[in-house]
Amino acid sequence: MSRIRFNALQETLRRKPIKVIQNEKRSTLFGQNVFNKYAMQQYLTRAAYESVMNAIDHGTKIDRKIADQVAVSMKDWAMSKGATHYTHWFQPLTGATAEKHDAFFESINGSLAMEKFDGEQLVQQEPDASSFPNGGIRNMFEARGYTAWDPTSPAFIYETTLCIPTIFVAYTGEALDNKTPLLRALQAIDTHATAVCKYFDKNANKVSATLGWEQEFFLIDEALVLARQDIQFTGRTLLGHSPAKGQQLDDHYFGTIPARAMSFMQDLEQECMLLGIPVKTRHNEVAPNQFEVAPIFEEANLAVDHNSLLMDVMQKISRRHKFKVLFHEKPFAGINGSGKHNNWSLSTGNGTNLLSPGKTPMKNLQFLTFFINTIKAVYHYEELLRASIASASNEYRLGANEAPPAIISVFIGRQLSAVLDELENVTKGKLSPQEKTDLKLNIIGKIPEILLDNTDRNRTSPFAFTGNKFEFRAVGSLANCAIPMTVLNTIVAKQLKEFKIEVDALIEEKDLKKDEAVFNILREYIKDSKAIRFDGDSYGEAWEKEAKKRGLTNYKTTPEALKAKVSEKTISLFEEMEVMSKVELEARYEIDLESYAKKVQIEGRVLADIARNQVVPTAIIYQNTLLENTKNLKEIFGDEYKIIAKEQLELIMLISNHITKINALVIKMEAEKVKVNKYSGFKLAAHYSNKIKPFFTDIRYHCDQLETLVDDNLWPLTKYRELLFTK
Repeated sequence: MSRIRFNALQETLRRKPIKVIQNEKRSTLFGQNVFNKYAMQQYLTRAAYESVMNAIDHGTKIDRKIADQVAVSMKDWAMSKGATHYTHWFQPLTGATAEKHDAFFESINGSLAMEKFDGEQLVQQEPDASSFPNGGIRNMFEARGYTAWDPTSPAFIYETTLCIPTIFVAYTGEALDNKTPLLRALQAIDTHATAVCKYFDKNANKVSATLGWEQEFFLIDEALVLARQDIQFTGRTLLGHSPAKGQQLDDHYFGTIPARAMSFMQDLEQECMLLGIPVKTRHNEVAPNQFEVAPIFEEANLAVDHNSLLMDVMQKISRRHKFKVLFHEKPFAGINGSGKHNNWSLSTGNGTNLLSPGKTPMKNLQFLTFFINTIKAVYHYEELLRASIASASNEYRLGANEAPPAIISVFIGRQLSAVLDELENVTKGKLSPQEKTDLKLNIIGKIPEILLDNTDRNRTSPFAFTGNKFEFRAVGSLANCAIPMTVLNTIVAKQLKEFKIEVDALIEEKDLKKDEAVFNILREYIKDSKAIRFDGDSYGEAWEKEAKKRGLTNYKTTPEALKAKVSEKTISLFEEMEVMSKVELEARYEIDLESYAKKVQIEGRVLADIARNQVVPTAIIYQNTLLENTKNLKEIFGDEYKIIAKEQLELIMLISNHITKINALVIKMEAEKVKVNKYSGFKLAAHYSNKIKPFFTDIRYHCDQLETLVDDNLWPLTKYRELLFTK
């Protein structure tokens, strides 16, 4: 066994759970380090508090004088909690978060100093925009970009720093982050969902999108990771033979949480409570060493911030517990990968869930309106929805045995499907009194009972209705929720806008009652979007063939899927809804393509390095041991050694064959990369997908075969059985 691997295993065996002291109730800890409504009421003047709340609830601008008051109060609150620095916390297009810390410090005449934080520092800062991905929006010599305070997401303290959630935009105004388009999309859904809500409640004045994410992840002992260059640099294992026991018995799922993992989770939950992240659920997932945490539903912008913050906090706390958190969608071959299910719904200002039917036919009709419009939006923009979850890492997960396929479809269950089928046959035009009664009592009126009993779930569907929300199951665990949430809220807002136009036209032109107009339009939507609804098994060739007949797309590679981000249809959508401009969309497309190519390139380099510098040399060392053994046998037994050493000789030949294949494949891959690197944009990403990635499977196969042949004491890499079954 290599010294590094031996030391790693020995260190792991010595690990003890860290005791986490939890004397206080979760409820008393919740939000203590957040400048929330309670803290603002304590520290702000009434005028300042009302101004901030108006900005949060109605999007009004905060006056500069008020901003100064807020800044001073925020600083006093933060310093009372031990904060010494502040930062504008934002989400650039790197997929991670970013922060630059400045002290509450100002010198006076070079000899005195004071703590200072004013409205200008709160509202706006100027980080270097050229060093973040911008897709051509900024030139390298044009560094100016701005972060601007987002008052809808409260400031918080992490360790000794006051973190202020902000947007990040270029000097020329284009969004350079994930938050800005999300905020615009949420404004769009508020506007158009509220307008439709008024059909059912004239007093409706606000609709918010809500999000409940489910974060899956792996916990691996950090000492074991030291012997895995691939995990360190790519977040996943590029090679490794499957262990004799994996997840076949399903004994890890919902099992007793191991002591060290529980200690980590308790520490994490305590930090989450202080930061106002309403984490409620924890459990073992299907794969060994895989876990999940999930919060209570929140307003979508806040939920996205909380998920990004959670991933940061998890990394920091995991180091405290000597763990490495893996968010990669497929860190281990042969076992389940990790997703981040995005549970989405719409809620009115008074807390009514628009995707949860009430007890009356009118409320049920409201539910059906938003339910059917969402399905129609997904059908019309299924390519864009697929593009929103496309990435180099999620590509390994989609279509595997634990994840939905790359084909976007909607699962609603047999009972709701039956309701829609009945609605599809509703009389077109004006309804007789008897038809209205039958419709409301026999079809619409039974929905609450249907949903109460409809507990079935389709784990293979990428977009499933689960009772009072839609669950976007195809989102990857590494993803920023803002990206799919921006797309989903934009397409539903667009669909609701069109719905209202069509309903109003029927009311005015055909002299129909409101209910009749709504039924007529919903009837046509059910017909139009029927192809996207699928309640069967989404795995296998049968569904692929059926989906193709229905006209649904099946983009299995990321470069192909990403094309939808810059189609004329997409550009028209985002510009009409004022969420993103053509320039912003094209920039993101270029960034995504470049990111994909670079990640595959890095994986290729790491794999070649491990194969050549670790796997092959180790195999040769063992092969030399076998050769020495056969040489000794020949000296003792003469020509009979060929019979006595038959197995050794065959093993030597097997090892030689795998070594030869590995070297040949690596040489071919390196030569192909030289050709591929001449390209750029889509062509570069597509060539890395089609020309380079296939080498990974072949190289891995021969390396994994050598792992089963070479003496375990010599093998340099931590094995799957060690990585996945550490308690």
